[in-house]
Amino acid sequence: MALVFLIFFVLPLAATVLVSFWQYTQYSIEPAFTAQNYGDVFYGCLRDLPNLCTTFRTYLSTLKFGLIVWAATLVIGFTIAYFLAFHVRTLKVQVILFIICTIPFWTSIVIRMISWIPLLGRNGLVNQTLLFMGAIDTPLEGLLYSDFAVILAMVHLYTLFMVVPIFNSLMRIDRALIEAARDAGATGFQTLAFVILPLAKPGILIGSIFVVTVVMGDFLTIGIMGGQQIASVGKVIQTQMQFLQFPLAAANAVILLVAVLGGVWALLRLVDIRKEL
Repeated sequence: MALVFLIFFVLPLAATVLVSFWQYTQYSIEPAFTAQNYGDVFYGCLRDLPNLCTTFRTYLSTLKFGLIVWAATLVIGFTIAYFLAFHVRTLKVQVILFIICTIPFWTSIVIRMISWIPLLGRNGLVNQTLLFMGAIDTPLEGLLYSDFAVILAMVHLYTLFMVVPIFNSLMRIDRALIEAARDAGATGFQTLAFVILPLAKPGILIGSIFVVTVVMGDFLTIGIMGGQQIASVGKVIQTQMQFLQFPLAAANAVILLVAVLGGVWALLRLVDIRKEL
C-alpha cells in the first residue's frame, strides 16, 4: 500500500510542485528554479485593490460552488441515508434502494450532464411545461448555462459521495441509545440533534471532504453546464494546459491544493475522526 501511495500520489504531486518552479516560453519549457509562476498567478492583485483581481474572483467563484454544493449534498445525502438506515427495516430492501442510488454512476459523467440539456434548455421540458401551464410568458434563460445549471449538475453527480459515509455511520449507531433517548422524554428533533447527529459526525466529515475536494477541482461540469462562460480554478488550469503553459498550470494546482488542504484541516479540527472511528 505504501508503494502504491508513493507511485500514484507522492511522485505525481512532487512532479507538479517541481514543474511549478520551471520557466516557460511560447515555444518551450525550461527546467529552472523561479517563483515567477506564482507571481504571475497573483499578478495585479495588489494593483487592483480595493477591487478583487481576477485570481481572487475566480477562487471566490470556486469556493461559492463548493459551499453551495456541499450544503445541498449534505441535506439531501443525510436525508437519504437517514431514511435507509432508520426507516427501511429489512437488509434486502436497503440493498435494493442503495443500488438504485448508484444507478447514475453506471453511466459516463458526460452523459449524466448532457441529460440535463433537454430538460433545462430554452425549448426544454421544464420551459415547455411552464409555458403550457401559463406560469411564464417567455422561456427562462437562466436554467441552462448558468450557475444554477452548474450547481444542479454537481449536486446530481456528487450526492452519493455524501450518502455512503453518512449511511455507514448511521448503521453503526446502537439503536438502544435512541430508545434510551425516547424513554427519557426526548422529542424526535432532540433525538436527532443530540444523539444521531453527534454520532454521525465521522460520516458527515468524510462525505464533506469527498464533496469539497472534488467540487473545488472540477472543470468538466463547469465547462459543459456553464457553457464555457463561468470561471473556476479547475477551468483556469485546464485552459493553461491547453496552451502548454504547464509551469503556470502547476503553480495554480499547487495553490489550489494548499487551499483545499486548508479546508480539510479546518474540517478535521471539528472532529477527531481517528478517535470517532
